Amino acid sequence: MRPGAPPGAGLAADLAGSPDLEPDPAGWTGLDQRGVPVAGVLTTVTVAVLGATAVVVVAAREPELAGPVALWTLAVSLLLVGFAVATSYARWRCSRYRVTADRVELRTGVIVRRARSMAIERVRTVDVAAGPVLRAFGLVTLRVGTGQQRGRGEATLRLRPVERMEADRLRTLLLDRMRSAGGPPAGPADGRIAELDPRWLRYGVLTAATPLFGIAVLAVVLALVDRPLGPLLRVAPPAARIVLVVLGILLAGTVVAFLVYAETWSGFRLDREPGGTLRVRRGVLTTRSISLEERRLTGVELVEPLGVRLAGAARVDAVASGLLVGSGTESTEHRTLLPTAPRRLAERVAAVILGESRSPTAAALRPHPPAARRRRLRRAALVVTPPVVVLVAAGVVTGTLWPVLVAVVLAAVGAPVGAAIALDTYRGLGHAVVGGYLVVRAGSLRRSTVALHLDGVIGWTVRQTILQRRNGLVTLGATTAAGRGAFHAHDVDGREALRLAGEATPSLLAPFLVSGPVPGPVPRAAGDQPRVAVSGRQQDQPGAEEGRDAGEAVERQQVEQHQLADRCRHQDRTRRP
Repeated sequence: MRPGAPPGAGLAADLAGSPDLEPDPAGWTGLDQRGVPVAGVLTTVTVAVLGATAVVVVAAREPELAGPVALWTLAVSLLLVGFAVATSYARWRCSRYRVTADRVELRTGVIVRRARSMAIERVRTVDVAAGPVLRAFGLVTLRVGTGQQRGRGEATLRLRPVERMEADRLRTLLLDRMRSAGGPPAGPADGRIAELDPRWLRYGVLTAATPLFGIAVLAVVLALVDRPLGPLLRVAPPAARIVLVVLGILLAGTVVAFLVYAETWSGFRLDREPGGTLRVRRGVLTTRSISLEERRLTGVELVEPLGVRLAGAARVDAVASGLLVGSGTESTEHRTLLPTAPRRLAERVAAVILGESRSPTAAALRPHPPAARRRRLRRAALVVTPPVVVLVAAGVVTGTLWPVLVAVVLAAVGAPVGAAIALDTYRGLGHAVVGGYLVVRAGSLRRSTVALHLDGVIGWTVRQTILQRRNGLVTLGATTAAGRGAFHAHDVDGREALRLAGEATPSLLAPFLVSGPVPGPVPRAAGDQPRVAVSGRQQDQPGAEEGRDAGEAVERQQVEQHQLADRCRHQDRTRRP
């Protein structure tokens, strides 16, 4: 770039330059050349595992075809490895990045060239990850993310691979410039907050994924060794076969779940670094380092799946802007600040993260009305009853006994289990305003307790179905720019929902509660009661002036913003001479 040229001139000139993209004085840096052999090793290992599996399966079923299949597998593997190496070399030759005073820029592409630029002030996360092969070469992957609610594409710049020391230098540089662009740091350094206790590994098997792991492993094993195990299973009694399969699923699932948890969270450390940054480091084969600025933190979420909750444990997730959002594994692990650990420790860690003496998630919450319990019991009955009716009808029509017996067993087991889950779900409902936080809790199979800072609440949504309307219940949602975008208190009494919203954010709700004349085609009589503005209509509410703060009105639907504007325009017209 020429001295004195505008900032964009260097990028345009470089894009129009030579195709080999040699280093230039504009500050562009190439990715590490060792990424080429890394691609070769990764591809070789992948095709070797897949090829060996294919050969073993064929040899077990058709031994005479094992030789030709092995030769074809070798030839295809060599072609794939060569293609991967050539593609990686071309990508390395055409990839450059640089960090300027106010931007991060990356250009990639072999056939289609791409130039991407990200403002430093929009950077929210700087994460470092490295798999076993990258670590063997001393390389890592650096991800620079923005505050958009996406984890890939335009929201993330990925530098892969770069040398570990270079990644640490870039991470420190970007975090320093992020703080400079975003104002003063959130707080002083506080050192180590938590680290992994080996006893936590036992919680890794108390998840719903454990039986799924077991089924997958058992299916693969039976497919590979069908000949020796198949005859043994066939001659065994049906009851013995069921017991063996269940034990195999549990054993295999437990081993796999334990190994997955150990690989993911071994070496876990949660630190508060200078400048108000939370840093999570974890992993054995694939190491990760995730940084989160505390000023982006809006709250925490205590997550308790059923098995983990029965063991007295919980997980702590961050509610913050700029993190991956979704239900995938990567999204969950990206926002997790503390893996599954004893609940008391999780609450202490949440308190330290929020800077409070006691975690808001440990406070006593207000229960929901009995109508919410009845709704959950009805849902459980609707889940169990239809299959029982269908099975009984099938038995009556066909004249066979076994469908009726299955229906009896299903009713005898499903009814109490469904009722227990329904009651547990009801007991899990709760809400409160604790200090400066809105706390809501819900769920049974996956119980979630969210503590959201009141400054992070930017709006409210009130949703009411036909069945809820019959029971006087609503679902109150607090909208926020962080996390999933909204957190809900389900099946709350209508008056209690309005009181909760008014207590949490009185200035946000007060403009929608009025006691003066309401504009409209029909004038209000002198003896009429004050009214409360709601979506689509006005309702007479005695004592609405007093209920402005106490929340005595019932808001049936989501309040629409244009009503307030219409009312203000009407008042302006009435005041004019």
